Amino acid sequence: MTEDLPNLALLPAGLRDLLPPDAETEASAVEALMDVFAAHGYQRVKPPLLEFEASLLAGSGAAVAEQTFRLMDPDSQRMMGLRADTTPQVARIATTRLGNVPRPLRLSYAGQCLRVRGTQIAPDRQIAQAGIELIGHDSPEADAEIVLVAAEALASVGLHRVSFDLTLPMLAPTLMDEAGITGADRAALARALDRKDAAEVTAHGGRLAPVLTELLMAAGPADRALATLRQASLGSQGGALAGRLADAVAAIRTRNPSLRLTVDPVEFRGFRYENGVSVSIFAPGKHEVLGRGGRYICGETEPATGLTLYPDAILRVAPKREAKTRVFIPSGASQARAAALRREGFATVAALAPVPDDLAEAARVGCTHVLRDGTVIALTSKTQTGD
Repeated sequence: MTEDLPNLALLPAGLRDLLPPDAETEASAVEALMDVFAAHGYQRVKPPLLEFEASLLAGSGAAVAEQTFRLMDPDSQRMMGLRADTTPQVARIATTRLGNVPRPLRLSYAGQCLRVRGTQIAPDRQIAQAGIELIGHDSPEADAEIVLVAAEALASVGLHRVSFDLTLPMLAPTLMDEAGITGADRAALARALDRKDAAEVTAHGGRLAPVLTELLMAAGPADRALATLRQASLGSQGGALAGRLADAVAAIRTRNPSLRLTVDPVEFRGFRYENGVSVSIFAPGKHEVLGRGGRYICGETEPATGLTLYPDAILRVAPKREAKTRVFIPSGASQARAAALRREGFATVAALAPVPDDLAEAARVGCTHVLRDGTVIALTSKTQTGD
């Protein structure tokens, strides 16, 4: 019996090949984002793909433990983890290798992450990330800066109309702590808030239910939500969180008054290490998240905030980025002229041997133009289809 040969193109669920021209398009988009980060003083770091489990999942890394692939290092015989999120690694670098560098510390990164499972909405398990971390400064201006830099980075890839949804992940837990809501009621109330279920909030919220329902209904444009927060009975800690959000909104509008801001006071979409003003980015009319971030603790005590953009999602909603025009360079053509074309932004494809028909060969290898007697000539539609 002859065994069936394996399908070599078959990949595990949630993983896929990125082919031409999409891989080049993604790479150029990531570099456009990183150029904006660098222009604002964010210096690039490159953490390893794998780390020892003990360091990778320490501190804020514990929040992604369930999404982390683990394997045994055959060299050290210690358990290792493959990163599911880059922020904890940058935090490790900031507190160890860069612990003595003056603050605030501005770092950026770009790379791939792998997660144990995707979601129904986002099934991919390998995720591209490009982000910034602002470490060592706790202020509304720092909260505003990551939003403003992200807006400029998205504009660099053609996304000018995006919405920044600001949230307070610690507000609802703080109110529940002060109200003494624990155990099963707390878990049920958290689920109800996640589902935006006002009836269940009323059923499990006790005396806190009216305030939480009011906050639940306040989600929307920033001005309306902030007005509700100012009038709500939030206690001292809750009021301080709401005040910090209002100050961050004011700082953003000082520098970019046209930026679209919404507020959802009791929403929480990010990682569990976020503890202050957080943000999710959406394109108008789309439910896909383009980026997420927020305030957290770097190491043991150092304040930090950051934001991660998702290039895969960004490219699905951004204006199409045109690939470089491909010009076929026949055998014997001027190499100086070909070099000049590359400097002008063309991609040149050189013949490796003489061919009978340069135009047909150009079309066969995916070129739209050919260099002939020093001049770039466009292939006709008939030439490209072989007619």
